[in-house]
Amino acid sequence: MNHRLVASSALATVMALGLVATAVAASHAAKEPAAKGKKEKCFGIAKAGQNDCANLSGTHSCAGLSKVDNGADEWKYVAAGTCKDLKGISEADAKVKAKKS
Repeated sequence: MNHRLVASSALATVMALGLVATAVAASHAAKEPAAKGKKEKCFGIAKAGQNDCANLSGTHSCAGLSKVDNGADEWKYVAAGTCKDLKGISEADAKVKAKKS
């Protein structure tokens, strides 16, 4: 087998793996709120269809599926330290509130 072909194939493989690893790392960084600054989950402030992910009650598992405005078990990411200013509650408080319901 031609040594030049083997060497260029190996180099192409290494470069492709590097691109895949970079894409995966970028994808994970985009999902992490810390990559955009400190964020926290704020419950009870999401408008219908504007929640960021699954709710505490488990009735859905995706963003944008909330059915009511300001549902206590629905959340959005907000800048750290601003949840109370937005009249929201923490995850711990939302769990307590959900147990009482």
